[in-house]
Amino acid sequence: MEALHCEMVDQKTLYLSLELSNKTWLLGFTDGSSGRSYGSIVSGDVDELRKRIVAAKSKFGLSADARVMSCYEAGRDGHWLHRALCAQGIENIEVDAASIEVNRQMRRAKTDQLDREKLLTMLLRYDRGEKRVWKVVHVPSEAQEDARRPEREVGRLKQEMTGHRNRIRSLLVLHNERPKVIGGRDWGKQMEALKQRLAPNLYAEVQRESARLALARQQLHILEAQARAESSTENATGKLINALLMLCGVGLRGSQVLVHELFAWRHFSNRRQVAGAVGLVPTPYSSGTMSRELGISKAGNKRVRAVMAEMAWAWLRYQPDSALSRWFGAKFAANGARRRRVGIVALARRLLIALWRYLDSGVVPEGARLKAA
Repeated sequence: MEALHCEMVDQKTLYLSLELSNKTWLLGFTDGSSGRSYGSIVSGDVDELRKRIVAAKSKFGLSADARVMSCYEAGRDGHWLHRALCAQGIENIEVDAASIEVNRQMRRAKTDQLDREKLLTMLLRYDRGEKRVWKVVHVPSEAQEDARRPEREVGRLKQEMTGHRNRIRSLLVLHNERPKVIGGRDWGKQMEALKQRLAPNLYAEVQRESARLALARQQLHILEAQARAESSTENATGKLINALLMLCGVGLRGSQVLVHELFAWRHFSNRRQVAGAVGLVPTPYSSGTMSRELGISKAGNKRVRAVMAEMAWAWLRYQPDSALSRWFGAKFAANGARRRRVGIVALARRLLIALWRYLDSGVVPEGARLKAA
């Protein structure tokens, strides 16, 4: 009996929930049957977290090598904590915070302590078989995560450049100056001409905005050169990018976004998973005799979703004879501009699935043209 009891103790699990904040991490422990224990540590103190786990095992009467399962909401800390916990042999889960169920019966109270308690309760349910109790975040490797940085920085630089151009345009219109192009090749000559017509402080401000615009453009050129160099490499990522670039209507940045954000590190079993990963799935609302569509879910990678909308318009232009373009023309082209904007989302979903099949199985989209080698 004593040996059997020891075996049962060894098979028990220590459950850990972490509520992360900027200064303090709240910890919740339980073994699922002997109550709960709570505590807090300074944010980022992994050594102290390890000590608390050892103390919790002792408190609940678990063996030193007992299984540990933890969870926390994905957020600003990123994925480093997940990797640190997994390196210690802990089964960790990053949870999509928007997927955590809430009580709709009354106005919901929210505190860090309540969130910690909720995570611990749902972790128990998840480990006991309720896999749909929340959405688990797919964590890329450190190299895969780092590979996404240049493409995301390109997006931020383009937004920054647009902001600088809009600011310069707003400043110049104060003196009825309305140049067509801001920051072009002849911008230096235009600035010399504007110097005579603008107030000194206003001209100085426009100069500073122009300098920030030039710096952002210079950094953008560096990243674009790096992207072109990556597409010429022979590694797995470069091959995926080159495969997409072989299709007419698919550009370099679109290929990079699709590969780095989706296809380079995610595995999909069917088309529904592909569309669901970027939020291009319908959300029906049906109850009794009432039935209507609420549009796409948008519960996915927004960068891929935005790129797919742009790529869908380009596909119509450069692949007019493809099966997807013919389907769009028959269903949406003749029904007005609004109907076409709705249809382009449906085309983006179909195109994404077709590109997934193209990369996964080598199936070229029906009727699609390939670029010259």
